Amino acid sequence: MFTNTRFTDWDLPEGVIKGIDDLGWEFSTPVQKDTIPLALSGRDVIGQARTGSGKTAAFGIPIINKCEATGKLQALVLTPTRELANQVAEEINSLQGDCGLTILTVYGGTDLEKQAKTLQDGVDIIVGTPGRVMDMTERGHIELENATTFCLDEADRMLDMGFFPDIMWVVEKMTSRQQTLLFSATFPQEIIDAANEFMNEPEFVLTNVEELDIPPIEMYMVHIGRANKLWVTGRLLAQTGDEGQTIIFCNTKRMVDLAVQRLSKHGFDVAGLHGDLNQNQREKVLGKFKDGQFNTIIATDVAARGLDVDGITMVINYDIPNDTDSFIHRIGRTGRIGRKGEAWSLVSRDDSAQLNKIIATYGLNIIESEAPELPEGMDRDPVKKQDDYGETANVFGFVTLSLDIPQSAAGSSRTVSNWFIKALNCKELEIGDVSFEQQKTLISIHTSKVGLAIKALEKREMAGQIVSASIV
Repeated sequence: MFTNTRFTDWDLPEGVIKGIDDLGWEFSTPVQKDTIPLALSGRDVIGQARTGSGKTAAFGIPIINKCEATGKLQALVLTPTRELANQVAEEINSLQGDCGLTILTVYGGTDLEKQAKTLQDGVDIIVGTPGRVMDMTERGHIELENATTFCLDEADRMLDMGFFPDIMWVVEKMTSRQQTLLFSATFPQEIIDAANEFMNEPEFVLTNVEELDIPPIEMYMVHIGRANKLWVTGRLLAQTGDEGQTIIFCNTKRMVDLAVQRLSKHGFDVAGLHGDLNQNQREKVLGKFKDGQFNTIIATDVAARGLDVDGITMVINYDIPNDTDSFIHRIGRTGRIGRKGEAWSLVSRDDSAQLNKIIATYGLNIIESEAPELPEGMDRDPVKKQDDYGETANVFGFVTLSLDIPQSAAGSSRTVSNWFIKALNCKELEIGDVSFEQQKTLISIHTSKVGLAIKALEKREMAGQIVSASIV
């Protein structure tokens, strides 16, 4: 829930007010309301904030307020990834309006000499990753001793990625540091210990997690076997058409590559994004996506971190993530700043327990749904639906068929088993137990033979009659 505090309630430079107006913002989010006044007063601040909560403006506005367009480094923001550095720099640049500050990104995977020349032309604010900032400092291209404001974004991920020794190296070089701002989604003990080591009596702002994390979007789940997740994805993309942009999340790089290959084969213009792509390849894909050259990206969680595209109207969880935080991060890619968005989760039987855990953790309202209908005018599925009996199989891979023939007509269990062994030309081990109840005959058949069994019953008589089958 958003607060009623307006940005104009604070004494901000006209340029910043103009930048905020141009972004269409009126009210501050909870983390902005609680941290901006503290930061403007010069206090060290630790804020709990995750993607989609408005955290960039929470530290960006106070930083801009404190800087002047001198061409001398005054503020340094460190992020865990290049993508996030780009996103943060873009938003701070938008927020500054016509303040005239020079804001540059500094991260690996780009031409070092070109970056050095850009820095020599003058910079007021640097947004970068620890490794390249250290490298450029040691080469004499960055003068950290001049900067008075230091900000760490996604501090818990910095810790996970082993960046804290590098951060302490940077802190020691910032001899003129007057203010430190630290934002973290969670607060492991190591974060608190580090904060006490290099921050000056920081003010902790623990904004309500549930309020921040869950965007106001519509959430749906489709219970579907793995073999038909691509069929549902095809229908979802067909429904969206050219009206918006979509991110499809997979848990592994291999699954991203497979999904790209299969959807491309079925006529969809998609691109993949994962950690095996080099920096130039990733930036090229992201650039084309942001420019609207294609509407769908398939990504792993790592590659999509920091991706902030306003036009994203739908997120598809092709795979359910292995941790609850990733689920919230994913759905936060859509419904940005109050925009409309949808999140669809494709749930196989193996996924159900994990999704139930996620739902219980956050109290989510995820609506159970069938696969969407084809859009008007489309009479063929982009991706054909497969026969998939795995969802109803037991742990040994057997599916139970109910045959509309009583025992009196079917004969003995052995007679029924032999009919299927002969009709399917299969091994005896692929036919399971046979039992009888009321006017039905029940038989267990291995999933690999169920489709053939149903077709065999359509073509051949059993005990002199046509028998229909349904899956139990």
